[in-house]
Amino acid sequence: MPTPEPRYKRVLLKVSGEAGVGGDGFGIDPATLQAVCEDIAEVVRTGVQVCLVVGGGNIFRGKALAESGMERASADYMGMLATVMNALALQATLEKNGVYTRVQSAIPMDAICEPYIRRRALRHLEKGRVVIFAAGLGAPFFTTDTPAALRAAEMGCDALLKGTSVDGVYTADPKKDPDARRYDTLSYQEVLAKDLRVMDASAISLMRDNQIPIVVFSIRERGNFLKVLTGQGVHTTIA
Repeated sequence: MPTPEPRYKRVLLKVSGEAGVGGDGFGIDPATLQAVCEDIAEVVRTGVQVCLVVGGGNIFRGKALAESGMERASADYMGMLATVMNALALQATLEKNGVYTRVQSAIPMDAICEPYIRRRALRHLEKGRVVIFAAGLGAPFFTTDTPAALRAAEMGCDALLKGTSVDGVYTADPKKDPDARRYDTLSYQEVLAKDLRVMDASAISLMRDNQIPIVVFSIRERGNFLKVLTGQGVHTTIA
């Protein structure tokens, strides 16, 4: 049977540092990195335009260090630099898989990547390149959820896909509660009212205001990115 056509033409994929690069451990896991990049390459070859935001938790967690006593702003800037490292690793691996890629950083660092320029990013997408947005918003006190939502809105994405280590949004943590039930669909308001912590409240509100659906799925299952885009994979849709 032929693969169904993707439901979206332009998407932003948001992955944590652990799920997208680190494999639940510290640092960069080559097998996890390669698997994620193969999935992205598979989607790009269908003609879907893809941009990407990756976290830095596999290298450094600014919030955790701030809780131990470091000044929060300094800790957050260190976390932003970790996302740049992950973005460069994704870029190198995607290009090894034949996908043209650009990294744009909210903190200018011209020697290693482009500064974030919205019109340039849109042009890259139109040319079929994957654009990886790094360094968050370039400002402390935000997780990578908020810049992911903001970039999805700025790029005119049809959906924001959040790749995690579980296959959707549950009533409780399925790793801890065997009775946790997965939602097929949720409204933005339900996520906020039930405090489900899918993403930061500011990111959920931004997606609601711009009517961009959030699709939560497991990035760990090989080929799942394309399956979800074609409506076949297990996932939760927030709209």
